[in-house]
Parts: sequence; structure tokens; C-alpha cells
Amino acid sequence: MPINLSKGQKVDLTKGNPGLKNIMVGLGWDVNAFDSGVDFDLDAAAFMLGADGKCPTDKEFVFYGNLAHPSESVKHMGDNLTGEGEGDDEQIQIDLSKVPANIERIAFTVTIYEAEARRQNFGQVSNSFIRLVDETTGKEMIRYDLGEDFSIETAVVVGELYRHNGEWKFNAIGSGFQGGLAALCGHYGIEVA
Repeated sequence: MPINLSKGQKVDLTKGNPGLKNIMVGLGWDVNAFDSGVDFDLDAAAFMLGADGKCPTDKEFVFYGNLAHPSESVKHMGDNLTGEGEGDDEQIQIDLSKVPANIERIAFTVTIYEAEARRQNFGQVSNSFIRLVDETTGKEMIRYDLGEDFSIETAVVVGELYRHNGEWKFNAIGSGFQGGLAALCGHYGIEVA
């Protein structure tokens, strides 16, 4: 049975599971019926953060335009343009053994592509979740359902993996941003063209 988290809850990953190395992070969502007639394209991303809470370089921003970190510790499995179907809409693979020593946190985000132009926001999205699966066993360890707390936001920090006393933990964050991907990039120290 996975642990179902609520917003702000933190849980140990490696302490009770010392062999844990490969994690699949699945993110999913549904679009409400009263949509704008334009497809919703939600994009998952991972920001690999140093002690200052910022990405050391652009390479630590893993998304549809940069599918893998050079260390191969974080790999994005590709963009899903519509969110159709059941289960995960986008997946990110993490190899904890390869995460560079200067990276203390990996934040997982979801943004709406061209949200302003398409007049879309997270108030029109439902059943959003993040889940962490132990890839070795195929077991779902953690699930966090975001609930319907958003209205005008166009970007959400869903949760983060972080190091604590040599172990990895997960924090269910669920905080929204306006300004989409550009706002998140600014928050995490990535220059946006």
C-alpha cells in the first residue's frame, strides 16, 4: 500500500528502504469538461537544486526541451501533449545513486503550456497527482493527490525529493504560481529567453 500524503507532509524514502536506488516519478491529471476548446498541454519538469535553492546551471533543469541531466540521475520520459488516458501522463526517472553531491533537492513541477494565450489555468484541471514508484519492485511507495485548491495558477510545485542526514525524503508541497514556467524558472535561478 502506498502512503497517501497530504499537503506539507514529509516522508522518509531511503531510511526504511536502504536499497532504494531507481525511482519513477509519475505525474497525472485530467482536464475538466468545461474546457476552452483548446487542448491542455501540461508539462512536468524537475529542477535539481543546490544548497541555495537554485539550479547551478541550465543543465539542472530537466524538461521536454532537456530530457536528461548529464549525470543521468534525472531523465524525463517525454512530453504528453494531451493528458489523454488513465494513469501517469508524464514520467521522470530518478537514479538516487547518480545524483551529484552538490544537488540537495529535486523539485517536481507541472506547468500549463501557453496558458495565457489559451486562457487556461489549474482551476480547469482536476485529479492531479504525483506518485513515486520503486522501479526495482514496481511498487508504488507514495502518492500525493493535489486536490482542487487552485484557481488562477498556471504552474504548481508538486513536491520534492531532498537529502536529509544522508537519506532521501519526499515533501508534498502543492504550491501554485502565476506566470507559468517562466515564473518557476525565475524562482529556481534559470534565465529565460
